[in-house]
Amino acid sequence: MTTTDSTQRPTTGDTTLTIAEIRARGPWRGRLLFFGPAIVAAIAYVDPGNFATNFSAGAQFGYLLLWVIVGANLLAMLIQSLSAKLGLATGRNLPEMCRDRFPRPVSRGMWVQAEIVAIATDLAEVIGGAIALNLLFGIPLFTGGVITGIVAFALLALQSRGFRPFERAIAGLFFVILLGFLSTVVRIEIVPADAVAGLVPRFDGTDSLLLATGIIGATVMPHVVYLHSALTQTRIRADTAQDRKFLLRRQQTDVVVGMGLAGLVNAAMLVIAATLFFGTDIPDTDTLDGAYAGLARVLDQPAAFAFAIALLASGFASSGVGTYAGQVVMQGFIRRQIPLLLRRALTLAPALVVLGIGIDPTRALVLSQVVLSFGIPFALVPLVLLTRRRDVMAELVNHRLTTTVAGLAAALIIGLNVFLIWQTATGA
Repeated sequence: MTTTDSTQRPTTGDTTLTIAEIRARGPWRGRLLFFGPAIVAAIAYVDPGNFATNFSAGAQFGYLLLWVIVGANLLAMLIQSLSAKLGLATGRNLPEMCRDRFPRPVSRGMWVQAEIVAIATDLAEVIGGAIALNLLFGIPLFTGGVITGIVAFALLALQSRGFRPFERAIAGLFFVILLGFLSTVVRIEIVPADAVAGLVPRFDGTDSLLLATGIIGATVMPHVVYLHSALTQTRIRADTAQDRKFLLRRQQTDVVVGMGLAGLVNAAMLVIAATLFFGTDIPDTDTLDGAYAGLARVLDQPAAFAFAIALLASGFASSGVGTYAGQVVMQGFIRRQIPLLLRRALTLAPALVVLGIGIDPTRALVLSQVVLSFGIPFALVPLVLLTRRRDVMAELVNHRLTTTVAGLAAALIIGLNVFLIWQTATGA
C-alpha cells in the first residue's frame, strides 16, 4: 500500500482538453467528447444484481414493482448529476471532499462502509459473469468467477492508454446489454393496462419490499456515486464560470442519456419476466439460470442466448467499473493506493468463496443488492450536504429545490431500509 497525494487519482494517458479545443474539433466530433462518464456510471446500473432483482420481481409479482424501477432511475439521474457537478465545480471527487470537510473518524468510518459496499458490488458482478459463462459454455462457476476477474483487470488496463479507450470498451459492452433485451422485448406481447398498473406505488408483503429495496440498491449504486465525481473532475478543463456552466449542461445531457438507457434496460428486464413468467408453472424463473431456461422454453434458444450474452457483458463491464471505483474510494478517503491486481484479488475473494461453497448464486445476488441499498445514504447524504454549499460549489451550487428533492430522496431510502429491517425482524 502506498501513500498518494490528495490530487492523485487513477491516471489516464489522455491530455486534459479545454472547451475551446473540443469545439475546434468540429460540431459532431466535439459534442461526442462531452459524453462518456455517464455511460461508465450507467454500466453499474445494469449490473448482474439488476438482472437478479428485476427478473425476480417480474417473475414473482408481475408488473407490481415497475414503479420502483422508474422511480429509482429518476433518482439515479438526480444523484449522478449532483456527483458529476461536484467533480466539475471543485476539481475533486466525493471521497476527497469527505476527507477534507468531515472529521477524520467520520471519513474513516465512511471509507470502511464503502469498502463493504465494494465487496457486495463485486459479489454481484463476479457471480453474474460466472453464471453467464456457465450458461453459454458450461464453465464451472468458480472458474467462471476467476475468468470474470481477469477480464475486468484487462479492461482496467485500457486506462493506461487514456480514458477514451476505457469509455469506448464500456460503452460497447453496455450496448450489447441494451440490444440483448430490446431484441426480446419486441418479440413479446406486453399488456399495456398491466404495465400502466405497475406504475402505481404499492407493495404486496415483506418479500415485495425486500425486492424493492434490492432494486433500489441495484439501481442507485453507492460506489458509482463516488466514481462519477472522479470521472468529471479533470476530464475537460473549464477555466471560467461560463465554461463551467456550459460543461455542466453537457454533463447533464450525458447523465440523462446514460441513465435513461439504463432505466430502459431495467424496465425491459422486469417486463420480460412479468410477461413471460408471472403466473405460469415454469419453474425457478426467479433465478438467473431459471430465467435462461424459461426464455428458451417460452420463446426459443436465441432469446436465451441473448439473455446470457447480455449477462456476460454486464458481469465483465461492471466488474471493471467496480474495481476502478474502489481505487477512487481508497485514494480519496485515506490517501492510500494499492496495486489494482491486489485490489482485484481482495474484492474477488468473497465472490469466489460464495461460488466455491455452493451458495445459491441468485439469492446471493439479491442479498448483495440489499447491502448496497444500505450503503446509499453514506454516499448520498454527504453529496447533498456538499453540493448545497456555495463556498464549495460557487456558481454551480444546488438550487434550493434540488437540495430539497435530494434530501427527501435520501430520507425515503433510509426510511425504506429501516422499515425493511423491522418487518424482517418481526416477521410482519
